[in-house]
Amino acid sequence: MEHITEALRRVRSEPQAHPSALGAVPHLRAHRAEEVGSIVYTQTRNVVVPPAVLRERRVITGYGPGPYADAYKILRTQVLKRMRDLGANVLAVTSPSEGEGSTLVAINLAISLAMEVAHTVLLVDANLRTPRAHDYFGLRSAAGLSHYLTQDAALEDLLIHPGIDHFVWLPAGERLATSSEMLGSPRMAALVDELKHRYPSRIVIFDLPPVLSAADALAFAPLADCALLVVEEGKTPADKVAQAAHLLGSRLIGTVLNKSQESMREPAKTKRGLFSRLLQRG
Repeated sequence: MEHITEALRRVRSEPQAHPSALGAVPHLRAHRAEEVGSIVYTQTRNVVVPPAVLRERRVITGYGPGPYADAYKILRTQVLKRMRDLGANVLAVTSPSEGEGSTLVAINLAISLAMEVAHTVLLVDANLRTPRAHDYFGLRSAAGLSHYLTQDAALEDLLIHPGIDHFVWLPAGERLATSSEMLGSPRMAALVDELKHRYPSRIVIFDLPPVLSAADALAFAPLADCALLVVEEGKTPADKVAQAAHLLGSRLIGTVLNKSQESMREPAKTKRGLFSRLLQRG
């Protein structure tokens, strides 16, 4: 855990560079009218993913109305309330350890938020160690965040619109051995600032690696407004949940209990003011 302790010390003690001193960040090439519904992305790659593929991978747009989608709507409502209370629009989603379902939760939460007509949503796969978000869309790995951070790739050339209204996705790109350094870099800080302020109605969700397995999430944490912790029922030990929550500190707005075995019709339970039981079925 020494590398995590050191990362935590650094993010608490080192001053963050102001984005205005980092050079210009390319603006997203999108035009918007007064209504969110009239946004047209003019240079974003469009890839239509068949509903059958999404359903197979448990992405909610592959399902009709029902308990599965309703669970995410409840989570969406609670997350939106907490973010509005904080004046936040940048959310990090992570977990204590590998395999607890944080990536699928981040994707489904982002899509559920995009279904709200008042919002557009940008999902960023910031897991530069083991990118996996593309698997849920049935796509091959594509150029993405790593190329923006290390190769000066233009942001508008990396974004993908997977045929879901109000939703855009930035893939992770290639794996990086220096992932924690890049996620805490001035260029990353400038990108987050650009994404945060470009459109007032946009919510930005970053899917991060687990907190306890690498320093990446802690390196990025100071850039996010708030964080959501995904834990797996029957798998995640209580001490690891507590440890991850401690490391995320005041940015943590709540937890999601994932892969619950209880009935999907059970009333929602709350923890730290946030819906904490998200029932995930295959």
